[in-house]
Amino acid sequence: MLTGKQKRFLRALAHPLNPIFQVGKGGINEHLIRHVSEALEARELIKVSVLNNQEGDPKEIGAEIAERAGAELVQVIGKTIVLYRESKDHKKIELPRP
Repeated sequence: MLTGKQKRFLRALAHPLNPIFQVGKGGINEHLIRHVSEALEARELIKVSVLNNQEGDPKEIGAEIAERAGAELVQVIGKTIVLYRESKDHKKIELPRP
């Protein structure tokens, strides 16, 4: 579980990033979760965009993706989701101590 200070730190790092995945009318499937998980292992911090044709609430979608990918939901702003998971092999981000 991330602290408020750690989430603030990650939000600042995520600000210049562009979304690398989109959730559309296909919704959340195993294919998407596998790719998100692989991207998190390589990058640790990613953005996911929810398209307009997706009926679900972006906060619920973000929570489900985070849970299924074993990640932390850092932020949902508009239709953009920010996810973080510490990498086992490619650790780049050093979080502030709680």
